[in-house]
Parts: sequence; C-alpha cells; structure tokens
Amino acid sequence: MTTGILTDDLVNERSNELQPRELIVTIFGLYARAESNWLSVASVVRLMAHLGVDGAAVRSSISRLKRRETLEAHRHDGAAGYSLSKPTLDALAEGDVRIFDRKRAAIEDGWLMVVFSIPESERDKRHVLRTFLTRLGFGTTAPGVWIAPGSLVRETRETLERRGLSEYVDMYSAQHLGFGDLRTKVRTWWDLDALTTLYAAFLDKYRPVFERSTAGTLTPQHAFAEYVPMLTEWRRLPYLDPGLPLPLLPPGWNGVTAGRLFDELNAALSGPAREHAMTIIHQP
Repeated sequence: MTTGILTDDLVNERSNELQPRELIVTIFGLYARAESNWLSVASVVRLMAHLGVDGAAVRSSISRLKRRETLEAHRHDGAAGYSLSKPTLDALAEGDVRIFDRKRAAIEDGWLMVVFSIPESERDKRHVLRTFLTRLGFGTTAPGVWIAPGSLVRETRETLERRGLSEYVDMYSAQHLGFGDLRTKVRTWWDLDALTTLYAAFLDKYRPVFERSTAGTLTPQHAFAEYVPMLTEWRRLPYLDPGLPLPLLPPGWNGVTAGRLFDELNAALSGPAREHAMTIIHQP
C-alpha cells in the first residue's frame, strides 16, 4: 500500500470541472500583476464570459475569494475592482518558478528531510504546515517524516520562513544508504500511479488543443479560452510532482511528455491570449 500524498479521491477531484474561482485566480495572476495589480469587476466578468461563466457566478466567486483574503476590494477612478492580496502575490510568485521554470532533480542532489514539532496549544499550525509541505511536493517516509529532492532546500526554507513556520521545523540533508531498492521506496513515498493518471488526463485533453494551435486556426479569443483553463489545470501538477530524478521514475514517465506539451502550449497560446485579455481589460 502506498503512503504517497495522492489518493483516488484526490485524482477524481483533480479531474472535476474547474471552479470559477480557480479561473479567476489564474486571470489575476496572468493579467492583473501587469496592470498595477488591479482589475475592474466589469473586465473580469467580460473575461470570464469568454470562458463560459456567467456574471452571477463570477460575482459570487469574487466575493468568496475576498472572504478568503485572496482578493482585496479597491476602487480606481470610481470603478469597482480587486487586487491580489500580498500573501496571494507571494504564493503566485512562488508558483511562477514551479510552473514556468521547472527543474528536475538529480540523484546526486540527495534528499531533504523535514521533521516538525508543534505544541498542543498551537495544533492548528500542524494542518497548515502539512498543507504547505504537500504543496511543495514532499512525500512521507514515515509518520511525521517528510522527504523531497535536495534541490528544494532553498524553496522550502523561504516558504517556511515567509509563512512563519520555520521555528517548528528541522531540515536535514540526507542520502539513502540502505536498505532496499530506492526506486521501490520512491513509489511508497509518492503516489506515482496517481500522478501518471493525472498527466495522462492532461495529455489526452490538451494534445488536440496544441494541434489546433499549430494549424493556425485559433483566434486570440479562442487562444484565451484554451489557455486560461489549461494553465489552471497545469498549475496544480508541479505541486504534486517535485521533479524527482528520472532514474527513480517508471520508464517512459509521462510527466516528462506532459511537461513538454505544457511548454509548447504556453509558447503557442500565451501571446495571443494576452492580446485578447488586454483588449477586454482596456475596453471602455
């Protein structure tokens, strides 16, 4: 039985239809940061309409994101709008590296081991810490012992310090000296079967999109309608897959193929999608 992070329920959840709030966060991440971190409500409603989401659902999702302190309400020149909160901006900056500048670890990088101790009086922080370790792509070797490729030391340190969690954590540089086959161990630390399923679903869904993009049949509006959902789906995956060394992964690991497809889609769609988004955002 695997002790990896993913479960069948999580795979099903990841396969469900994207929620409007997820698409809104992607839109703000892509386009608000270049617009002084602000978008009007009207422009978000118009952009989301091109993704097939009606205005009522958009406004409801924006209100939910405000309550979660993902967005903050501001008015510019009398127009109602929203900005990304500082913690959300930090999270998106971290995500940019994972999404657009992915690095695969080598066996020579070793391993990063994390253990933590949180007093009972602050037990709410245990869930927060586990959540952030999971988002960083850590697996579990045993209860309370978390592991990731050694290449994630800097990102882990910065994330834990930024979140005020470093005082509860000890980080260790480790090598696997024995016993047992390391490839077999990795399959218990991470749920590679579930990851394979998620990558396969991404490939099946977005290969036809890439074919249409190379055929030159996508207008900027069509590129936008394909790009925002594609990026929203993809940005979940680098947080579940920490870039494990290829020799420790199954032969023909489809995560490599999926990553290549994402890079090709990003190159083909991001420019025309931005062209369309900026037209809508600056519409009188």
